[in-house]
Amino acid sequence: MCFSCPAFGPMACMMPSSPWLARRAFLLAAGAATPVLAQVDVGAASSLRKLVSAQALEQAAARQYQQMLSEAQARRVLVSRSHPSLQRLHAIARRLIVYAAPWNERARQWRWEVSLIDSAQINALCMPGGKIVFYTGILEQLGLSDDEVAMVMGHEMAHALREHARERLAKTQGTHLVLRLGAQLLGLGDLGQAAASLGGQLLTLQYSRSDEGEADLVGLELAARGGFEPAAAVSLWRKMGQATGRQSGGLAFLSTHPTGPARIRELTQNLPKVQGLYEAARRGKAPTG
Repeated sequence: MCFSCPAFGPMACMMPSSPWLARRAFLLAAGAATPVLAQVDVGAASSLRKLVSAQALEQAAARQYQQMLSEAQARRVLVSRSHPSLQRLHAIARRLIVYAAPWNERARQWRWEVSLIDSAQINALCMPGGKIVFYTGILEQLGLSDDEVAMVMGHEMAHALREHARERLAKTQGTHLVLRLGAQLLGLGDLGQAAASLGGQLLTLQYSRSDEGEADLVGLELAARGGFEPAAAVSLWRKMGQATGRQSGGLAFLSTHPTGPARIRELTQNLPKVQGLYEAARRGKAPTG
């Protein structure tokens, strides 16, 4: 399902014109990459990402996403749009996407999509450009509530919004290309080609501890603004921690998103910062999907 329409997907048609939303709407500080009214503190996004073409990376992600869907369909594991589990994901996504653009202006033009693959893998991801994929294993094996699903989705959306893949690519490819190409505009052209040829690397990209921390907090705020219980972030990662000790299904998500006391502690410390956003949303001041 695609969430796009001329302005900002179906969200543009569904956003209420309440004074609260007008007052609380994010504002972007001049030249900054963090909304000035954000309740969590993650600082500005890395300037290194500018070494890689965002458009090239998003196009590469769109191709990889379509390849994933084609392969899943061929294996008969692509869940149909009418399935209740996918409808559930769509409803949650609608409540989060409306708050995406303040974290990244490019998100206004993204063609957001959400798909579900029938697999025992405990996994979910959001590619650059807003392509979200969940595996049934993460929903079923962990028994996630809607609030916990929103935390997973918000976390993955945050990776895309903060352009962590773009930054990772710049760091891993940039030094080599700059040294090799010398004066050719710092190798920007070739970096763009590297982004365009990423392919499957997007599915196995390893984010840094800092990236993971940012995604946790930005996802926490997105979910709270969408009316999802902030404390679910803590219960989610406790479930993730328990899953590492079980042998059921693949742990793809946990191989790239390690859990631990430090992660839970950081989230717990930030719960009070977004509690007011959640309470305002539950009072009917934000979209309900």
